[in-house]
Amino acid sequence: QCRWNYKDEEDVATVDSNFDHFGIPCDVIWLDIEHTDGKRYMTWDKAHFPTPENMQNSLAEKGRKMVAIVDPHIKKDDSYHIFKEAQGKSYFVRNKDGTDFDGWCWPGSSMYLDMLNPEIRKWWATKFVPEVFKGSTESLYIWNDMNEPSVFNGPEITMHKDNLHYNDIEHRDVHNIYGYLYHMATAEGLVYRGDKSLAKPSDRAFVLSRAFFSGSQRVGPVWTGDNTADWNHLKVSIPMCLTLGVSGLTFSGADVGGFFGNPNSELLTRWYQLGIFYPFFRAHAHIDTKRREPWLFEESVMSNIRSAIQLRYNLMPYIYTLFHMAHKDGAPVMRPIWYEFPEQEDTFSSEDAFLFGPSLLVSPVLEEGAKAVNVLFPGKDLWYDLFGDKVYDAEKTPRVPMPVTMESIPVHVRGGSIIPRRMRPRRNTEAMKKDPFTIVVALDKNQEARGSFYLDDGSSFDFQQKRKFLSSTFVFKNYRLENDVYHNALYFTNEFTKVEKIIVRGLKRKVGKVDGNMTKIKDFSCTQEGGTWTLVIKKPDLSLTENWSLKL
Repeated sequence: QCRWNYKDEEDVATVDSNFDHFGIPCDVIWLDIEHTDGKRYMTWDKAHFPTPENMQNSLAEKGRKMVAIVDPHIKKDDSYHIFKEAQGKSYFVRNKDGTDFDGWCWPGSSMYLDMLNPEIRKWWATKFVPEVFKGSTESLYIWNDMNEPSVFNGPEITMHKDNLHYNDIEHRDVHNIYGYLYHMATAEGLVYRGDKSLAKPSDRAFVLSRAFFSGSQRVGPVWTGDNTADWNHLKVSIPMCLTLGVSGLTFSGADVGGFFGNPNSELLTRWYQLGIFYPFFRAHAHIDTKRREPWLFEESVMSNIRSAIQLRYNLMPYIYTLFHMAHKDGAPVMRPIWYEFPEQEDTFSSEDAFLFGPSLLVSPVLEEGAKAVNVLFPGKDLWYDLFGDKVYDAEKTPRVPMPVTMESIPVHVRGGSIIPRRMRPRRNTEAMKKDPFTIVVALDKNQEARGSFYLDDGSSFDFQQKRKFLSSTFVFKNYRLENDVYHNALYFTNEFTKVEKIIVRGLKRKVGKVDGNMTKIKDFSCTQEGGTWTLVIKKPDLSLTENWSLKL
């Protein structure tokens, strides 16, 4: 949850408590530039944020984190320790005559670190430990904005092309990588902090960036920049994020609600219903906009927004598995329909729907006052309504006009998929860590399905350095459901990976018996939905850390 700006510590505490009071999940509260002392980054406005460590620790006690903005323009001020040290080391970008470049940005007169120089990047990375970044804690993460770099009084609102960098390289030759290098150095700073930490050793970096280049996907998330509370901006966010995803920058998103302007309740609701499927999901707003936290709207609006956000959270096991796939082989989390169906030419121009991973088809409502959405079902697959009992055969009905209300999010599960979920509503992902799993099986026309599951501690590099992760494959075939554990490393116990429910949709016959590895499952039901059957198994006494098989 972000805004330019939450005005003081009391404001932050109120926003935090209201998420809990109204039962809306939230993992992060963000601070924009007004939290600083006169736009001096890595400082705090002592009048409004007098005890920043206490503020961050209060959030951390609930499992939440804070993100603070750190931009590349360094205020020209001899009393500012970052400026003074950088100037003394000749660390700033230079004019063509060799003098330090002085540009204008949020603090006024500013200078810019020469991130092309590896020595300067290494120096910058040492500035994020709490001993240097006073008032920070290890639950504070970073947001790099304006890092193209933005220079308000520069040509094309950026640096002069003949500015000089490391080894006298002109800015015209490195402009596109400046923001990437700044992003990289900042992320290395948080990794450095983790290396020095006893409380959170080996902590992963989280640094959001507005500027990016090839390779930024290895550093952190990006977003599409300052958008507007407008239906056209809602629509265009889809092809923007899809393009970023297939370009390799899968961890991307757009500001939910629009940065500029004041969305009405319908637009805001529809943006949340789409935004929960952005790989990077954040609500943000300009300082001159009206406050728009969900609880400030009428109950029905807040309820619809809350339901959307809760859906994001109960899909988190599936989402985290998708991110592991992206880390491993670059597969986008949010992907064009043609990515999965390259032979189907009528999907090539589709920009109003997309796939979330290989298994979920999202057809969001993008028109004001819409009463229906024309859903395209690709391929020859079965597609199951995520929220109801309807099943669509893409061969028979490739396009279906689907009625919608303000509660509607048209989402369909691809036949042949198995999706892990956690269904208990919680305040954030930290509170979900010991929650049991629900396994949803959506059968294809051959009565088969397959899915993957990945889990690690969510914060450290132990998954790389110590191979501490859990990875398994689900397979349904011949009326048998199996969990095949590829790797466990004895890191996760049954306490963290219990299965509380299994749902199998699309069965062609009624199931009268379920046999486990050693015992018969007694708590199950099998009901008819249209022409197929749905099996629900409760409390099967299974864990995702172990191999198991259920015979129906």
